[in-house]
Amino acid sequence: MGKDNKSPTDAMDREFLLALIEDMAKRWLAHDGLWFQAAEKAYGMDEAIRIDTAAWEKFSQVEAQRIMKFLEIPPNGGIPALKKALGLRLNAFVNKQESIDIDENRLIFRMNNCRVQSARKRKNLPDFPCKSVGLVEHENFARTIDPRIKTRCVACPPDEHPPEYFCAWEFWIEP
Repeated sequence: MGKDNKSPTDAMDREFLLALIEDMAKRWLAHDGLWFQAAEKAYGMDEAIRIDTAAWEKFSQVEAQRIMKFLEIPPNGGIPALKKALGLRLNAFVNKQESIDIDENRLIFRMNNCRVQSARKRKNLPDFPCKSVGLVEHENFARTIDPRIKTRCVACPPDEHPPEYFCAWEFWIEP
């Protein structure tokens, strides 16, 4: 903030602010990728994934808590609260995703276009094996929103997946 106590974003219109959010999410993703590559170079793939998993275990919880606070989502909001929160995750601003309501207690979440996996595809590389990280990430995010929510991986690399999505996750609450 400057002398006049105005934020640099005060004069920005909605379109510019939305583009800024997307750009900031891309910066975050670039940092995450560069961090992972440095860890992989220093320690090897298996250890880098182990460290990444530990980081995502904490980050997904922090991210869920911050989204809940920002959106004023009360604890134990069930599947509707989870669906709302998934739409404000950082990766939601850089990846194409969809939430499919099965019923009021069940949701399928798909990552239709993942920037990381798409970049690897363009370079003719195999999918990045992110399932072990994804399990921790999605379970902790959902459980932070509502401890009753259960999580199941439908498919995530290195699993085979259909061309319309890279990974899919099922979330539910027992009736």
